[in-house]
Amino acid sequence: MAAPMKKKHVTKLSKTKRRLQNFAKQILKFNYREYCSSLLFDPRFTWTVAALLLLAEIVVNLLVINHVKYTEIDWRAYMQEVEGVINGTYDYTQLKGDTGPLVYPAGFVYIYGALYYITDHGSNIRLGQYIFMGLYMLTVVTVFSIYRKAEKVPPYVFFFMCCASYRIHSIYILRLFNDPVAMTFLYLAILLFLKNRWTTGCIFFSLAVSVKMNILLFAPALFLLLLATQGIVGAFLNIALCALIQFLLALPFLLANPWGYIIMSFDFGRQFFYIWTVNWRCVSEEMFLNRYFQVALLVGHLTFLSTFAARHWVSCLGGWKALLQTKGSKKLLNANDILTLLFTSNLLGIAFSRSLHYQFYVWYYHTLPYLLWSARLPTVLRIFMLGVVELCWNTYPSTVSSSLALHACHVIIIGALLLRGRESDKLHIKKQF
Repeated sequence: MAAPMKKKHVTKLSKTKRRLQNFAKQILKFNYREYCSSLLFDPRFTWTVAALLLLAEIVVNLLVINHVKYTEIDWRAYMQEVEGVINGTYDYTQLKGDTGPLVYPAGFVYIYGALYYITDHGSNIRLGQYIFMGLYMLTVVTVFSIYRKAEKVPPYVFFFMCCASYRIHSIYILRLFNDPVAMTFLYLAILLFLKNRWTTGCIFFSLAVSVKMNILLFAPALFLLLLATQGIVGAFLNIALCALIQFLLALPFLLANPWGYIIMSFDFGRQFFYIWTVNWRCVSEEMFLNRYFQVALLVGHLTFLSTFAARHWVSCLGGWKALLQTKGSKKLLNANDILTLLFTSNLLGIAFSRSLHYQFYVWYYHTLPYLLWSARLPTVLRIFMLGVVELCWNTYPSTVSSSLALHACHVIIIGALLLRGRESDKLHIKKQF
């Protein structure tokens, strides 16, 4: 019996040896150069690169929180504003902080009210920073999910969208602004839109608006997308749902002083301080505060929205006949159609904004790579512009040169998107069965 067992043991060893030899040959034959090239340039490898960048982001965020000094800007004012509500004041005209009156919708009050309790009345700054680190990671994961569906931007670009921006990390974990909260809800809404879950996406969109109304810059494109996918009836039902959410969140404040809530939380005519402007340092303060200048910006914004709609967006969605159907056609739009409309609509609003403050960078930071790679521009110019935009937003105080450079980047991106070939606007619609 010993001999057969020994022979069987030798056979197993030889099989293992052959497997190891085959494995070694496969390793030697593996084309590492091709793999690395795919890893950097093939959008299908988005999540492989994303996983590495997410690990790096955890390290970067922890280093910033523990080794970069926190500087107070708006956090104390936020806590003072929500403290008034906690103490029983629901009249928006009576809610104030160190930086002035409360000017954000009701969703902001609930979220920062929760943070007020979690952070021991706002005194535990470090805990707040860790919470915003979690918010930052959620935002980045959501953005990577969006880019993976689009398959347009090469993975190596994501380094510029993640670890490279000091200003973005500052906005999230050193300043604890409300802008990142609104944008996180917005990106979750967009991810739901890409999955053809329009009603649920509209709920998240409305929640984003309830934190800060800059989200409304996406609304013109969203309206067209709702018409294309839901029909006239479905579009207006979703809009009504968004309005209902705003109403329910604001109800305690509307009961106390309805007009006060509306004019304070959705004040479109509010004046901004010239000292904080990033984009209009190239004009005088007198011009900056001039109402005719502000009206001209509004007219420019509406003109470019109309131009993009007429030249690209409507044809991209099948024409007015397809958009003005009473009932939804159960169409699944191509991810790039959805993202191009939404991100361009937002960029136009930012480009014609009456003033951009430093925390507003997060309004479009994560969309810039997509917009640049959607435009017909040389890759070197795309990367260069990402660097210039970052430099402009990190120049404090802003200068004539920095604001002009920022406008130049906006003009180049908008112009390239507007003038791109008609073949880029072919309808990409898949029927759902």
